[in-house]
Amino acid sequence: MEPLRYPIGRAKDAKESNAGQREEWIEHIRRLPDRLEEAIEGLNEEQLDTPYRDGGWTVRQVVHHLADSHMNAYVRLKLALTEAGPTIKPYEEADWAKQPDASGMAVGASLLILRGLHARWTFVLESLTPEQWEKTFFHPESGQWTRLDTQASHYVWHGQHHTAQITSLRQRSGWN
Repeated sequence: MEPLRYPIGRAKDAKESNAGQREEWIEHIRRLPDRLEEAIEGLNEEQLDTPYRDGGWTVRQVVHHLADSHMNAYVRLKLALTEAGPTIKPYEEADWAKQPDASGMAVGASLLILRGLHARWTFVLESLTPEQWEKTFFHPESGQWTRLDTQASHYVWHGQHHTAQITSLRQRSGWN
């Protein structure tokens, strides 16, 4: 079950970074919408409604989750840049994935959100000074402070993780 749920392994978030790592992360964040579109290209409605593993979300829910999650991440970034040590608002991602827009709507709207969002996200990330990369926000559920470079490294993994769930399902199902 673990390899199906975490096809690229569990997240190993960076605790700090250098300019080269940050440039690499920005490029991964920039390219996620293209990679996700490639991963779902040609899938029909039945395939989009197939869970990537037993008990897991459908491909459709994964695509919508990426839009939901990355919108929250972008807002957290902006809060950290505009407020001193903000406390962010958690959300119940599993409950969001059960909402009608995540379980029954076409994926096109979320792909558009991701394309525009990632363009803005990378623009902001490219503008950050080394000091701004160290800005933090507080997550009240985990009780932890998160640096913006740690957040960026996490969302690189997050995009790759969910894209790999889809591509591994395609491979296992012979949908290539």
